[in-house]
Amino acid sequence: MKGIILAGGSGTRLYPLTMVTSKQLLPIYDKPMIYYPMSVLMNAGIREILIISTPQDTPRFKELLGDGHQFGVQLSYAVQPSPDGLAQAFIIGADFIGDDTVAMVLGDNIFAGHGLKKRLKAAVKNAESGKGATVFGYYVDDPERFGIVEFNHEGKAISIEEKPECPKSNYCVTGLYFYDNQVVEYARDLKPSARGELEITDLNRVYLESEKLNVELLGQGFTWLDTGTHESLVDATNFVKTMESHQHRKIGCLEEIAYLNGWISKEEVLKVYEILKKNQYGQYLKDVLDGKYQDGLY
Repeated sequence: MKGIILAGGSGTRLYPLTMVTSKQLLPIYDKPMIYYPMSVLMNAGIREILIISTPQDTPRFKELLGDGHQFGVQLSYAVQPSPDGLAQAFIIGADFIGDDTVAMVLGDNIFAGHGLKKRLKAAVKNAESGKGATVFGYYVDDPERFGIVEFNHEGKAISIEEKPECPKSNYCVTGLYFYDNQVVEYARDLKPSARGELEITDLNRVYLESEKLNVELLGQGFTWLDTGTHESLVDATNFVKTMESHQHRKIGCLEEIAYLNGWISKEEVLKVYEILKKNQYGQYLKDVLDGKYQDGLY
């Protein structure tokens, strides 16, 4: 399976913070925001990743992340000239996807929770075994802002509605999607919505109507954050700091994930440590190498 991080958009809701930089390059505690969605793909075992961003921001992501070898992954880059909808990512990334299955995560989404890695691996297996798509549902207090899933009495998803005036549940679809290879064809067949975008909800509805959409609910013990406002940026930073301080484990530490996956060597981690050893991030990497932590956070 291949992975896509969609890190485009103009970030106008975060002005003036994002007037000269991408939202996904802003700090969430001690890491750039894009580290968190990238860690989700890496925890799913995905090593080929395409980052899609704006013409002006793509060079900045390249400067930050390079070709990804320091994280044991292979990064590619593509430009989304204008924000014409989330589903457009599969058209832009069609050549990158090729004949493979694909996962997409939004660049401003943060996921955390014990057992998350197991759920991610199950979603990969679901797509690769021909069972269609997997999305993740999460309870929200303001469902009119999201794509909302309706369930029948057996707990099976029966409808998805984008930003409904009268929501049929409080469970929204988060910004993490796993698809089979048909997603490219489906995306190309979509018609723009009333706001002129290729909607991810319409794409998910195609799978739902063909009974090939698995909706996994992230319940108690899981946290999902969409960092699109000034308030949610602060909430995300406070959450990450609190979790890392209390659990003594980092969320979204790419070097740690790569090392524990066997993708990079101890020597490669030590090189990063030498650069970062004056702060707590570098010291954490040293503790990881010393075997101080067990791989249980995810």
